[in-house]
Amino acid sequence: QRRVRGFAVIAALKRAASKLGEPQQKVFKIDSHMGVGVSGLCADAQSLVKLMRSDCLDHRFVYGEARAVGRLVEKVANKSQVHTQKYGRRPYGVGLLVIGHDELGAHVYETSPDGNYYDYKAQAIGARSQSAKTYLEKHVGEFADADRDALITHALLALRDTVGSKDEEGLTPRNTTIAVVGEGESISVLEGEALVALLDGLEGGTGGRKPGDDDDDVDLDG
Repeated sequence: QRRVRGFAVIAALKRAASKLGEPQQKVFKIDSHMGVGVSGLCADAQSLVKLMRSDCLDHRFVYGEARAVGRLVEKVANKSQVHTQKYGRRPYGVGLLVIGHDELGAHVYETSPDGNYYDYKAQAIGARSQSAKTYLEKHVGEFADADRDALITHALLALRDTVGSKDEEGLTPRNTTIAVVGEGESISVLEGEALVALLDGLEGGTGGRKPGDDDDDVDLDG
């Protein structure tokens, strides 16, 4: 996930529990100016997503304007922290990456189960996220001058680095989700057919298993 000027982007990899199952949703729209990507227990994520959506609706009804992104992130972090200290409750088992755009510009925040939250230029969470962080750290100097489409490409390239070379399939329209929001643009979530052209045009391919990787070696004795 990365931000620049008036835009912020999330890229998420949806891993299925088995080949027979559908991947779980990892990106959620909160309001027209805000969305989240999740890593961890999806049931806990649904609870926090519901809280955030309700808060945004209440704020629009009372004040007639969109909820400030940072204020909502702080509220979620405070609720998460309370669950770490009260008897009979467990911490939320999910981390969030929150993107949004308000009067202060584009934002990227991370919240963690312990109640901490951080403002970032770019960040990655979840399984194998260190590979994505390495990519982001290497290219962070390019983000300031990147346009919307270039940011999406950076997001996909960072996500591709989290895919095992021969352990699983690479990025596909089925297992990949992109969300983008910015100045003058409501949040949009790209999945399925909307990603075909983006993935086909990804320099260096989509990573993961290649045709023939699963072929068994053949030993012929004369």
